[in-house]
Amino acid sequence: MWWSFLKAIKNREHKVAPTTWVVGLAALVYTVVPIDLIPELVLGPLGFADDLGMWAIFTALFAREHGRWRAEVKAGKKSKTHSP
Repeated sequence: MWWSFLKAIKNREHKVAPTTWVVGLAALVYTVVPIDLIPELVLGPLGFADDLGMWAIFTALFAREHGRWRAEVKAGKKSKTHSP
């Protein structure tokens, strides 16, 4: 079902909330840019905690979008089956 969700986004059948796009982009940039709140060089593996936190927030928002899409699909199927 996740593949169908990604295809719906690609085909613009589902509009993703701007917040989710911004957080996704921020997570990507924050992971790639060498400036960190908790530097890996100083704190070792503990330094990845802030990166994981950003990705956790993005994952939660993306899962929320998936739930919204599933509700839209379910509502769309109901309306199609009940229409004369």
